[in-house]
Amino acid sequence: MLEITTGDDGALRLRGRLDALQAEKQTDVFARISGHGVLDLRDLDYISSAGLGLLFATHKRLADAGGGLRLVNLKPHIRELFAIASLESIFNLD
Repeated sequence: MLEITTGDDGALRLRGRLDALQAEKQTDVFARISGHGVLDLRDLDYISSAGLGLLFATHKRLADAGGGLRLVNLKPHIRELFAIASLESIFNLD
């Protein structure tokens, strides 16, 4: 299950699991992100390759329009997945 809320700072907060099923269900939410989007991943416990693909596609769409996607508060095991997938240099990770 994945829950997405908007924080006081405007960042989208992801809670739970971003797996293939949830990535498919949430494409509309990610399609509405514009400009320089921020995702707070402090409560994200799991991300699958489909979830990584959704984040990458969103970032690419934003970057092509002059924006981007910044990911903040990654848990160590989530940050490690970005390193293994060689996505650290693509995303702005804080």
